[in-house]
Amino acid sequence: MAPRKRLSSDASAETSVKENTPRKPQEPAISESPIAPPKWGLIFKLSLFLIPYLYLIFYHYNIEPELRRSILINAVMSIAGFFVTVKMIPVASRYVLRRNLFGYDINKKGTDQGTVKVPESLGIVVGIVFLVVAILFQYFNFTADSNWLVEYNAALACICFMTLLGFVDDVLDVPWRVKLLLPSIAALPLLMAYAGHTTIVIPKPLAPHIGIEILDLGWIYKLYMGLLAVFCTNSINIHAGINGLEVGQTVVIASAIVIHNIMQIGGSTDPEYKQAHAFSIYLVQPLLATSLALLSYNWYPSAVFVGDTYTYFAGMTMAVVGILGHYSETLLIFFLPQVLNFLLSLPQLSGYIPCPRHRLPRFDPQTGLLTGTNDGTLVNFFLRQLGRKSEKSLCIYLLLFQAVACCFCFVLRYFLAGWYK
Repeated sequence: MAPRKRLSSDASAETSVKENTPRKPQEPAISESPIAPPKWGLIFKLSLFLIPYLYLIFYHYNIEPELRRSILINAVMSIAGFFVTVKMIPVASRYVLRRNLFGYDINKKGTDQGTVKVPESLGIVVGIVFLVVAILFQYFNFTADSNWLVEYNAALACICFMTLLGFVDDVLDVPWRVKLLLPSIAALPLLMAYAGHTTIVIPKPLAPHIGIEILDLGWIYKLYMGLLAVFCTNSINIHAGINGLEVGQTVVIASAIVIHNIMQIGGSTDPEYKQAHAFSIYLVQPLLATSLALLSYNWYPSAVFVGDTYTYFAGMTMAVVGILGHYSETLLIFFLPQVLNFLLSLPQLSGYIPCPRHRLPRFDPQTGLLTGTNDGTLVNFFLRQLGRKSEKSLCIYLLLFQAVACCFCFVLRYFLAGWYK
């Protein structure tokens, strides 16, 4: 959840009255962008990710031309989605500000930046552009009798449903016990349309003791799918609180997912296995591109807040690609920081320890530094271990930890390949 303080009802009414008051002729209309321009320097640095991406696709792995063509078409459409998102965020910002959907950055309270109205729920732009790109891509890749078309559309329905529920949460500010149910509802289209296997491969060291190599879980597997969707969406939502963290962690995980899928496609000879990972790429590339566009506005100092709309949307997207791509174990290791943050948060989330509304670090307006509190979040844990940090440097440390967790997953898969499964 973004570090924001929402407009009170009294202030909202007062603002509404002011908006309804006739303006003087000399006052300019609200046509100019109310937010700072995108941070192109940051995006240029992050775009260096394209170098290993292109190397793996064109040189390192011998990927079939038809499959490579589909991946590159999806990449081009994702890049177009990036520029559309960059263009649409300032437009959407004007509309949400007119409807008093904004907040104040708590981590800048006591400074001039802490008094700036920051437009909220801009994740809705990312979700809409993502869905448009993903739907249009079907024209270039799927036929009417494609086996993947039903699951692809079911995945899009889940993502669309979750985006809508996230926006409803931003507007209505629903309580936590309801938030836990939202992903379960949004995952229903995928669970009902899922026609894949419900089996798991028993790890080789355990197979002789159990007596079987493959175990069919049946309905328990679908229950696991639903729980994974709940975890991914809420784990992104609670590992937040500083500028750029929600979108930044999504960009890091999505980048790791793209690399993982390309490696699996290049190292396999099974057509069905390749299609499963290509399916994942078709959804993660638009997620990565549109998230980078949002990050250009959300990076410190944040010009927009992403809202629960974005965290739910991003979490559900990564959950469905992990489920339909059949690499949920790998996905959970990519989510290692989010797992640690959940474990740290569990005493407060369960009510065993009092849980404040905003479990944020303390901000010192004199020094501009953050100090960790005793709240059970990874953000506060890092500050308690590393000492006082600026908001930007703290975010960089957390994202580096996210990248290390993803690298650890690749190393772990390399050493366990052929032995574990």
